[in-house]
Amino acid sequence: MQTRTITSIRVNPSVKTVRPLYEIASEIRKDWKPVSNYARPYLDAMSCLDKISDNYGMDNAKMIVNYFLSNARQWQGEVAKRVKKELNVMVK
Repeated sequence: MQTRTITSIRVNPSVKTVRPLYEIASEIRKDWKPVSNYARPYLDAMSCLDKISDNYGMDNAKMIVNYFLSNARQWQGEVAKRVKKELNVMVK
């Protein structure tokens, strides 16, 4: 009896990994200086969250991200555009 090991794995290139919210929040803090006082509470909450299905106190992560996005209109640039798109995909 002969045993064969398969070492190749097929990966679907259209499937992207979702970054944790705390990682996204860290990137926002590095790029957006100073963070708007209106967006800061939601960014602080995002720093404590992992997935969009998590809760922060009585609030769910989806609501926190939506509130952040609505208060982050002043944040502009290439990083802002990319991160906002990433967050919008997560809340859909």
